[in-house]
Amino acid sequence: MSVAFRRENDDEHKEPRFELPIPPGPNLVTRRGLALIEAKVAAFEAGEQNDENKRDLRYWRTRLATAEIAPPPDDEEVAFGSRVTLRMDGGERVLSIVGADEAEPAAGSLGFASPLARALIGTFAGDVVAFGGKSIEILATVPIDA
Repeated sequence: MSVAFRRENDDEHKEPRFELPIPPGPNLVTRRGLALIEAKVAAFEAGEQNDENKRDLRYWRTRLATAEIAPPPDDEEVAFGSRVTLRMDGGERVLSIVGADEAEPAAGSLGFASPLARALIGTFAGDVVAFGGKSIEILATVPIDA
């Protein structure tokens, strides 16, 4: 039989498993974000060690090793670690600006590198920010850990 028609095993035909991409820039975290990363590492270390879990464990260990707890923001300026109350589209929303691994936009937490977070950082209560063709009024800001 020709070598072209012989298959050693199914593994040689699988798509390669790439490493999980590390977001660029500093790995700023809140205290909650650091605790979440530590919990992920512990869960993967305690779990079954297959190739996918080992890949995920490498990612979370790297994120833990590079985590930097950001200094707390002041009470007036929107910054990393701020909980911001804003008025947009006639309604009020509360958003938190957090690290990349902690972000859950549907739950109101934005990664600090997201476009909306970048537009809000550096503003103060009373400021109006143009974003995506809309006006966003900053109503209040407090540190997340306050």
